[in-house]
Amino acid sequence: MAAGGNESYRHVCSGTRKSYIVAFNGYFTAKARSHFISSALRGVGAVNWRIMPRENPASDYPSDFEVVQIRQDAHSSLLTLQDHPYIKRVTPQRKVFRSLKLLAGDGGSSCNDTRWMQKWQSWQSSRPLRRTSLSLGSGFWHATGRHSSRRLLRAIPRHVAHILQADVLWQMGHTGSGVKVAVFDTGLSEKHPHFKNVKERTNWTNEKTLDDGLGHGTFVAGVIASMRECQGFAPDSELHIFRVFTNNQVSYTSWFLDAFNYAILKKIDVLNLSIGGPDFMDHPFVDKVWELTANRVIMVSAIGNDGPLYGTLNNPADQMDVIGVGGIDFEDNIARFSSRGMTTWELPGGYGRVKPDIVTYGSGVRGSGMKEGCRSLSGTSVASPVVAGAVTLLASTVLNRELVNPASMKQALIASARRLPGVNMFEQGHGKLDLLRAYQILYSYRPQASLSPSYIDLTECPYMWPYCSQPIYYGGMPTIVNVTILNGMGVTGRIVDKPIWQPYLPQNGDHIDVAVSYSPVLWPWAGYLAVSISVAKKAASWEGIAQGHVMLTVASPAENDSAVGAEMTSTVKLPVKVKIVPTPPRSKRVLWDQYHNLRYPPGYFPRDNLRMKNDPLDWNGDHIHTNFRDMYQHLRSMGYFVEVLGSPITCFDASQYGTLLMVDSEEEYFPEEISKLRRDIDNGLSLIIFSDWYNTSVMRKVKFYDENTRQWWMPDTGGANIPALNDLISVWGMAFSDGLFEGDFTMADHDMYYASGCSIARFPEDGIVIAQTLKDQGLEVLKQETAVVENVPVLGLYQTPSEGGGRIALYGDSNCIDDSHRQKDCFWLLDALLQYTSYGVTPPSILHSQNKVLPPTGTDGSLPERLEGNHLYRYSKVLEAHLGDPKPRPLPACPHLSWAKPQPLNETAPRYNARSL
Repeated sequence: MAAGGNESYRHVCSGTRKSYIVAFNGYFTAKARSHFISSALRGVGAVNWRIMPRENPASDYPSDFEVVQIRQDAHSSLLTLQDHPYIKRVTPQRKVFRSLKLLAGDGGSSCNDTRWMQKWQSWQSSRPLRRTSLSLGSGFWHATGRHSSRRLLRAIPRHVAHILQADVLWQMGHTGSGVKVAVFDTGLSEKHPHFKNVKERTNWTNEKTLDDGLGHGTFVAGVIASMRECQGFAPDSELHIFRVFTNNQVSYTSWFLDAFNYAILKKIDVLNLSIGGPDFMDHPFVDKVWELTANRVIMVSAIGNDGPLYGTLNNPADQMDVIGVGGIDFEDNIARFSSRGMTTWELPGGYGRVKPDIVTYGSGVRGSGMKEGCRSLSGTSVASPVVAGAVTLLASTVLNRELVNPASMKQALIASARRLPGVNMFEQGHGKLDLLRAYQILYSYRPQASLSPSYIDLTECPYMWPYCSQPIYYGGMPTIVNVTILNGMGVTGRIVDKPIWQPYLPQNGDHIDVAVSYSPVLWPWAGYLAVSISVAKKAASWEGIAQGHVMLTVASPAENDSAVGAEMTSTVKLPVKVKIVPTPPRSKRVLWDQYHNLRYPPGYFPRDNLRMKNDPLDWNGDHIHTNFRDMYQHLRSMGYFVEVLGSPITCFDASQYGTLLMVDSEEEYFPEEISKLRRDIDNGLSLIIFSDWYNTSVMRKVKFYDENTRQWWMPDTGGANIPALNDLISVWGMAFSDGLFEGDFTMADHDMYYASGCSIARFPEDGIVIAQTLKDQGLEVLKQETAVVENVPVLGLYQTPSEGGGRIALYGDSNCIDDSHRQKDCFWLLDALLQYTSYGVTPPSILHSQNKVLPPTGTDGSLPERLEGNHLYRYSKVLEAHLGDPKPRPLPACPHLSWAKPQPLNETAPRYNARSL
């Protein structure tokens, strides 16, 4: 959220009145665009729609989009627009809210963010938390509830350009001259004394001013290019100031798109964007960023201020083609606020990429004041212009500017970065910016491909966490490493033939199998290489280290070669090193169900803890390496092996596992999954479910009003999808309720907090049920009344009756094992439940608890039903629309990896250098 300075909050609050962005599949004149739209809407009365005028510097040039206001019931008009051959996509025009919170280096004053403070009001917003400014402010402290990191903002002011030794390059005559750098922010006053080469100031807002009324844009521009007092990196660079936010902190997607188009026209070299948000499915925005980098614009963006939680990367910094920047303090500690990886685009079937790319100073940094003088700010929006300034300065040192592109610059930065000790790759990326080493690499750079990370070492801790945290073994789910291919040879490229797997026989490389999948086209400047690693059957009871490498060749069209079809090629090796152990016993193996977890984007999935109204979206991926990281680390410390199921329940061999762990599941279940799970449990698999709230009245209460379409945006499930879970467990006479409870209690001498959980409505009579006294939070939400309910069943344990059958444990709240908003952890309870499910040991503290009650029969109340008219089918992997009554899709095939044919090397593995470029 807002960070120490000001947070440019691309917080999309409400869309404009029935306004839509109509994107074309090319650039056309205003006349042609009008003609296309008119012909598409020929059957729609002219009084019912109009093209919105856009008066800004890009108006005189062809454009690839138009903003259309449709005044009637818009749905049929949208369909006719989308059917036009020249129209690529129609999306709602977003009103973007940016809440700037100034927090000076001396602690500053705080200004409370009241957006979510009204008690239990319906949230009136089109999409909250879209893209925010990434400097720190009071909203950050409000969002995390942790105050210890305030000391970061009191760091001694230091001139960051001098600390990074920019003066060495200045003395060599390099000062940024000839490099065009764009600052997309809040503007800059005309006669600011710190700047000598402001080439152009443009205004993209509906306010008639070019000046900065907030100070954020001035600070960012100063870090990049100030020539006096608090000096920037590149004082002679050509500054292009894009004012894309009003003094009321408002912007629109269309303003960004026009401004991005103008940046391409002006041949901008470096662009700093200190904003971000969780919506990596904001298609017009993401597409335009790709187009910018394809036009050789080096985009530098802040990774986000949602740390220390994992899975909190912001867009666009999480894109492969963008340089994503995290923050450190002047003692080289990762800033607490800096967002952590992994990327969550790839879930549930794949695995996230390494981000940030690089970290640098973002805490207590000095920059230009709004009118004059200097000030100190903190946040990743401060770290971003530090890297943008360094990139601008570095670009000016390269004689052949054709060599400088988004990939080559990122390659130089990450190959030269200094690794911070004791910090993993999802916190620091490749390490700390080292300006002079980056200069040395660029000085002798030759166009080539490279990999990020440049090697896979599952034995290297803590840098290669989480890979290094668990050895691999025969029969385990394949370990997936998502490597980014950077292609400095050209904006487009391809992998020649197929990547080759070469095991080193002296290093037992033949004990592992490797499969690779990869981008068919590398564009723009990058692509992915997914490496799946499994243990060969012959190593089922073997322990040791296995090594090999994946080798691939990247080809790109030779830009300056007159020969038709001429290509440049570059061959890279990815060293692989893994630790293998004998397959652990079934009782030690836990399978985490990732497949049935859904999150924002694309749909509105509300937070599991309804008290957290300032952060209402469930957007961290719900993965054991993101917001369930602490739980994962705890299970590993207890000796359990935790694997991830990224496909349906039909796709795993249950005889391998002791317990299936389902936490906070929002997805539906295929009928085949339900019947298979029942068979698996009959045959000895155990099941633990941590549920969450589900109440249709509360779901209607926490809706959003979307002014784009004049419609309310309803959540598609509650904290969890209780009706679907009940379908799964009904055969054992079990069900969760739609009750919604909150409160503190003690269980087995442990302090517990129940945060927006449900209760158990039905349970077998020979099961064990524990009840507690809790507050009725549903009543509080719906009627603002308080009531205490005694004997609320929260925990149930059951041994299924079949011979050798498994055990089932239900608990009504997942917040106590979720890092997102956890107040008191219940890892002890998870330990106790696993003792029960894996070994059949009923914890004495539960067996003899004074809070044991008779299991509820569920005869006195109906069970929760799905919200009528919900749109879960739009985002579900299980459901599809079916004449207004969503039905399950056909069960998908289970993933099948085609293992690479090994080409063994009878030679010793070389020592590899993580920095080679």
